[in-house]
This record gives sequence, C-alpha cells and structure tokens, in this order.
Amino acid sequence: QVQLVESGGGVVQPGGSLRLSCAASELDFSRYGMAWFRQAHGKERDVVAVVSWSGGNTYYTGPVKGRFTISRDNARDMVYLQMNSLKPEDTAVYYCAAGRLMDFTLDRITTSRTYSYWGQGTQVTVSS
Repeated sequence: QVQLVESGGGVVQPGGSLRLSCAASELDFSRYGMAWFRQAHGKERDVVAVVSWSGGNTYYTGPVKGRFTISRDNARDMVYLQMNSLKPEDTAVYYCAAGRLMDFTLDRITTSRTYSYWGQGTQVTVSS
C-alpha cells in the first residue's frame, strides 16, 4: 500500500532552519503532485506549499513565501521542504500529501480533499 513518511521535524530557535523530507513508497510518484500542509494546535490544516508532478510549478501560502522552498526528486520518490527564517507561528505538525493534480489551479491545489494520500506528520516547534 502507498506510504508517505515524513522526517526532519524538531525544535529550533526563531530564525533557524529545518529541512523536512517525505519518502513515498508504492506510489507512481512522478504522476502525483505533492504538497506540504500544516496544522497548529487548535487550528485547521492548511496548505503550506505545493509542487507539480514535474517540479515545474510551485505554490506557497503567503506567510511562508521567500522563506520556504519545496522541491522533489522523482528519481528517489522524495519531496522536501526547506524552511528558513523560522518563526514561532510556524510551529505545527507538518504533513506530506500526494494527489493527482489534473491542473494547477488555486482552488484545486490548496484543498485538502484533492490529495489522496497523507503521511503521519512531523512536529516542528519554533521556540526560544
């Protein structure tokens, strides 16, 4: 069965960096768009960044633009989220998700129900 396994979370001071990784298995990886969502305590799960199947299109939610970078390696079935200049408000559980993105419209890529497969999440805590 399809599995998405996140790693790389942890505790970091404000201004620090983390790199999240997501390993996919039993998935025709290069045919799927990949996304990172996050859910802070007591809040809804929201999209953070999305990358198309080829890597040619990316999307970032406003608060992370210029600080986070999503990338993928189709040869390794991996997707990454490089997070720089971290802020306390970035504290959340981060989830990797895979979906067949038939187009890269905003409504489609930012909606959680677009994504068929989800990882178990990795905690990111930004605190001094």
